Amino acid sequence: MDSSVELSRRSQKPVTRVGIPARSWLTVILCGMYAIFYLDRVNISQSASFIQKEFALSNIELGLIFSAFSWSYLAGQFSGGWLAYRFGGRRLLFICAIIVGIGTMSSGLVGGFLTLFAARLAVGIGEGPAFPSATHAMRNWYPTRLFGWIQGVTHSFARLGGAVAPPLVASIILLDGWRLSFYVCGALALVWGVIWLLFYRDDPFEHRLLTAAEAAELEVPRPRNKKGKTPFLALIRRIWPATLVEFCYGWTLWVFSSWLPLYFMNHHHQDLKRSAIFSGLLIGGGMVGDTVGGLVTDKLLIRTGNLRLARCGVMFVGMLGGGCLMLPTLFMSDLYWVVPLLALSFFCVELVVAPMWAVCMDITPLYAGIATSLMTLGFGLSGIVSPIVFGWLIDLSGDWNVPFITAVVILFIGAALVWFIRPDIPLVIKPSDGESVN
Repeated sequence: MDSSVELSRRSQKPVTRVGIPARSWLTVILCGMYAIFYLDRVNISQSASFIQKEFALSNIELGLIFSAFSWSYLAGQFSGGWLAYRFGGRRLLFICAIIVGIGTMSSGLVGGFLTLFAARLAVGIGEGPAFPSATHAMRNWYPTRLFGWIQGVTHSFARLGGAVAPPLVASIILLDGWRLSFYVCGALALVWGVIWLLFYRDDPFEHRLLTAAEAAELEVPRPRNKKGKTPFLALIRRIWPATLVEFCYGWTLWVFSSWLPLYFMNHHHQDLKRSAIFSGLLIGGGMVGDTVGGLVTDKLLIRTGNLRLARCGVMFVGMLGGGCLMLPTLFMSDLYWVVPLLALSFFCVELVVAPMWAVCMDITPLYAGIATSLMTLGFGLSGIVSPIVFGWLIDLSGDWNVPFITAVVILFIGAALVWFIRPDIPLVIKPSDGESVN
């Protein structure tokens, strides 16, 4: 866009010069979404032992319940970036919050396997488009120097939701049963949706709290071309290595987020309270890893100017370190060693998140949401396969270590695949393929 047009556009917008910056408020609200949505995603893992007992489910059936979320989540991720590009993140994320809230609350009303499977499908429908849409929303509001940071801090709050879930849900279960936990978690999503609709604007220059300093760093959002051709093939060619790495990352994340409470209860013979505490500590390690990954990738970029080193280097260390730290826990029974090692393993795995999501913003600013949708197809697919395979391996072998061995191998494969990702080469779209942008 011509610079004179951009300056004219900015001069027409009211820009505040005092008070808390709009971007600070937006960061808080986005962090809230990631925490609440992740809480609604994983709260079922803490209720799993009660649900399994009440409905007489096998481990494979329980794995199917865990994976139900991912079937619809996968479809939603594929469409989320495109829908945000066409209609804007404001409306789409509000709709997502309503669906997540209703789906989560419905999980407390179920009467058996089929209705619970359907309720989890509904949660997946709402959450699938959410994170790609949030990335699209971030692209307009944050400058390049903060891409890694904003992805890291928001995903760290996703892990905060995962860390809070075990003790919070356990406390509610002890208070009034497992169904109440779904009602409480679902209500939080509905409240967040209203706050988002009232605060967010797709064009930051339309926001009354935008400061002059913030405006100076931002590009004017390009108008959405609702009739233009979306260059899906060109995007797929650039994003497929990230999709494979995201599958490897997602496989391990689903192991941690779905099965940890049952792992501690069945393999290490802990009660509900202790398994909740241990699970929360492990997810807390991932929360720190998200923030650190975002800070490190941005600092490396500023210091070296090497985009590939800043993004791929951090991802490689995270995948390799996660596998190496998980490996010795397969030969230990002392929880004073197992818990810290698994927490450090999850910390390393979560280092991958911020640079991975920033890669999509690096490669194609205009189509960042769509690129993210394509990348997270790997995560959605792993969420379908991983819980089912985990339950099948446990039923087949009776050994809770076997699924963790599989996770170690997949992490090492992911580390090798990282080097096929090229964030340092911007995507150039030919006019015949769609809009001509870098």
